[in-house]
This record gives sequence, C-alpha cells and structure tokens, in this order.
Amino acid sequence: MSRIAAKFRSLLEAKRKALVPFVTAGDPLLEATVPVMHALVAAGADVIELGVPFSDPMADGPVIQRSSERAIERGAGLRYILAAVAEFRGRDADTPVVLMGYLNPVEMWGAERFAKAAADAGVDGVLLVDLPPEEAGPTRAAFNAAGLDLISLAAPTTTPDRLARLATESQGYLYYVSFAGVTGGGQLDTTAVLAKAGDLRRQANVPVLVGFGIRDAASAAALAPAADGIVVGSALVDALSGAATPEDAAARAGAFLAPLRAALDAHA
Repeated sequence: MSRIAAKFRSLLEAKRKALVPFVTAGDPLLEATVPVMHALVAAGADVIELGVPFSDPMADGPVIQRSSERAIERGAGLRYILAAVAEFRGRDADTPVVLMGYLNPVEMWGAERFAKAAADAGVDGVLLVDLPPEEAGPTRAAFNAAGLDLISLAAPTTTPDRLARLATESQGYLYYVSFAGVTGGGQLDTTAVLAKAGDLRRQANVPVLVGFGIRDAASAAALAPAADGIVVGSALVDALSGAATPEDAAARAGAFLAPLRAALDAHA
C-alpha cells in the first residue's frame, strides 16, 4: 500500500480530516525547506505538498508567484527539490510528499526519468495543474510504473463529464479547487463549496480535498465537512516569507498550522 493510501486509511479509521499544507520548495531559504517540512508534520500535517518553483505559474496568485520567483533566484531546481525530499526521508519515512507544479519541468526531464528520480527520492505523488485529463495517459503510465500517484484537480467550472472522468481516474486524492481563479484570491462561497465538493466526494474513488481560499482555522473548519481534508497554501507561504533563518521559518510554520489542526480535530 502506498504512503498516501495508508495515510488516508488511518485518517478514516480515526475519523479525522486530512490537513495538507503547501509550501514552495526553496522559500523563504534553501536551507529552510526540510526544517519547515518537519515542523509542519510536528504541527499536524498529514500530507505535504511541495511546490516546484516555475517561471510562469499561471494558476498561482501573487503570494505564491513571488515565492516561486525567490526560490528560482536561489537555485531551487528539481535536483535541489529531490535532494530535499531525500533528506526529509532520513527522519520521516511515513508522511506522504506530493510535488505540485507544472508540466514543463517534467517534459524537460522526460516523464520516465523524472518519475524514477522522484520515486527514488521518496516522493509519493505529483500534481500537475496544467495537465488536462484527456492528455494525461502517457504521463500517468510513466508515473505509475515508478510507483507515483498522479493527483488530479477539479474546479467549479469543470464540466459534469470531466468530473465523472476525474472521479474514476483520480489517484491518491482529488484536489477540489473551491473557486475559479488563482491561489490566494477570490471570495469563498461556503454553501456552494459544501454542495459541489460533497457531490464530488460521493462520486470519487479516492478522498477529496478542498483547497484555495483557506486562510486560517475558521475557514478550514468551515469547509472541512464537505471533504476528506483541506489544503492550505498561500496563507502559509505568506506567513513564512521574510523568515531570516531555518529555525525562524520552522517556528513560523508550526505556529501557523497548529491552530488549523486543532480546528479540524474539534469539528471532525
């Protein structure tokens, strides 16, 4: 059983919601990535989404765009990211790690080469926001051959036919984007998210997580009933920005995430 499947099985048995933080690899400091990952787990993270910096992050808002730019300037490429995951695995053999990013870096390496390197480093899944499901077959096959899950995205604008396809084909978990737009922006319509994510959850063969627009414990608790867990990204990345040392970044990560963990557990 994969680490992702094992984690969600244990959460289901414990009747707990998944808490999945997103951080950009290499930001706020190259040497802070691994300490931040460990701090997030200590504060209650169930899965870590590690953002792969990209020069044209079209699905991301200003906060994550800037973090990606800073990380690229510091040299946070794929080799650095995979080395960071391998270092993380030295102390944590259980927490799933999902790389989240765009298709271009995968194509530059080649899907098979990328998948093998990622799996060897200890990556469990990959989410490529600009890979349409209609074109995902070859990439999924290469990933699956290496033991990686190809995580899918769904949104309020996703057509019913495509939703049905995603519900059937998704691996690991299905990420439901709570509103149409970029990360960190928009206004949440909690009622609509609860209804649409709940419908998707009834169709999907894998757990459904809700992300985009979750900023704090209150918004996490409000959306958790619709899904098997929540993803928090821009607000966490913003909280880490400006940290001067790896220790400072790790402390900020733990302080940000702990209240969300408490809120989810209180509303389980």
